[in-house]
Amino acid sequence: MILYGISNCDTVKKARRWLEQNGVDFRFHDLRKDGLERSQLESWERELGWESLLNRRGTTWRKLPEEQKAGINDAQSAIDLMLAQPSIIKRPLLVIQGKTILGFSEESYSKLFKA
Repeated sequence: MILYGISNCDTVKKARRWLEQNGVDFRFHDLRKDGLERSQLESWERELGWESLLNRRGTTWRKLPEEQKAGINDAQSAIDLMLAQPSIIKRPLLVIQGKTILGFSEESYSKLFKA
């Protein structure tokens, strides 16, 4: 099981803490430090959709020029942006048994792990 995110993200910190406190064995992959393969991102896009993966509420998105934001209108343009700026990907992404869980809530993790 791999938890993808960015180490200084508060939501990722909460997810990591929850997994550790509940004895769930996982590996953490920092999207900025460890990188991200296009094939992995394309796989998430097929499973979750680019609109779900793209964090339009975060600082990275808000700092983009309006013309660049307007150009993000399909999977390819979104993937290119996410590869260039991994902090624009919603997080955390938990990959477990071939399934990807986007985001974190104690309730959803408790159900997933029957904690």
